[in-house]
Amino acid sequence: MHDIAQEEARPLVILVGLDTGDYDAAQSMDELAELADTAGCEVAATCIQSRPAPEAATCIGAGKLEELKEQAAAIGADMLIFDTELTGMQMRNISDATDCKVIDRTMLILDIFAGRARTAEGKVQVALAQYKYRLTRLTGMGTALSRLGGGIGTRGPGETKLETDRRHIRSRIASLEHELREMEKHRKFLGSRRRKDGVLTAAIVGYTNAGKSTLFNMLTDAGVLAEDKLFATLDVTARALELPDGRSVLLSDTVGLIRRLPHHLVEAFRSTLEETARADLILHVLDASEPDVADRMQITQALLDDLGCAEIPQIHVLNKADLVDIPKQSDDEDVWISAKHGDGLDALLTAIVHRLPQTAKRMKLCIPYAEGSFLQTLREEGKLFSEEYTAEGTLVDVLVDVRRQKQAAAFLVDEA
Repeated sequence: MHDIAQEEARPLVILVGLDTGDYDAAQSMDELAELADTAGCEVAATCIQSRPAPEAATCIGAGKLEELKEQAAAIGADMLIFDTELTGMQMRNISDATDCKVIDRTMLILDIFAGRARTAEGKVQVALAQYKYRLTRLTGMGTALSRLGGGIGTRGPGETKLETDRRHIRSRIASLEHELREMEKHRKFLGSRRRKDGVLTAAIVGYTNAGKSTLFNMLTDAGVLAEDKLFATLDVTARALELPDGRSVLLSDTVGLIRRLPHHLVEAFRSTLEETARADLILHVLDASEPDVADRMQITQALLDDLGCAEIPQIHVLNKADLVDIPKQSDDEDVWISAKHGDGLDALLTAIVHRLPQTAKRMKLCIPYAEGSFLQTLREEGKLFSEEYTAEGTLVDVLVDVRRQKQAAAFLVDEA
């Protein structure tokens, strides 16, 4: 009974798109419908207007707006969600003409992010993006903000009184930026410590809903939220992953990407995303069952290139292989898996071993008792899997740092 009541409470919305020929409008509207569902909306209708450019006053033109007003009244829509960014004036005019709440794609995504952020840094990043976005739209919005009230598009820092006070918003932006800089300093300090200590890092990136968090959970048992929704996880999580060669890598799961990710969010999350640029390896997760998987790969790759990740080794992890009926062959650069069922993970771990820098090597050594100091060095710098005392010396199975491998070679045991 409780679930039925929740379902009935979902806002009824109409999705409105503008097809200017700059991108695939139908594809973008499909994604907007997913975003609306993720935000808890019920999509009642979809409307796409073809124009060479947005109309200055209403985005879609007076004639189309009149049709939209009649449609909204007929189906009892609570809200209009536009697939393009609206100016403050456009939002006010559309709201006045239709007597409906009006939000745009960016506000919807910001709302989802506000609901998903869990860590202090994630919350600050989202709040900063929301304040900056609203500050640019205060002029001309008039009663549109008042009509928004609570609900979708208004989660996070803003209430009507706050949003109309420019000085207060600017003050909050300055305060949030200061908080974020302090958090960035701490994260950079931790990153430099990891690099100094020789800790290997790998970042999972990819389009949202490709299965990144499911894969992360399968590899590390981290318990990160994994749902069939866009942006199911927002905050960056890192866990240690044990590799088949005995080494460990710090694996991090990052925020998912979508088409036309609002620049406010890219800017706010840039410091978090730039962690990827400091990784030793990138696992680029792709939903192999998606018809437009190639486009989604290009969107992610474009952002990675923009962040300076072009030279970092990558593995294309083609997820949901169980849903694709084509021959699948894995190698060190392309690995087919099913994160949900755990298929292909051994091949992925092997590929990770091969693609990571060879910082250490597992070796079986027999170290004479006279070389006890060297054995102690190996214990401190590497990882000891087994140790046995023999007449010739100490027999060890050990992970040897690259700096010690030449010296260790003199004690290598012939396993033949």
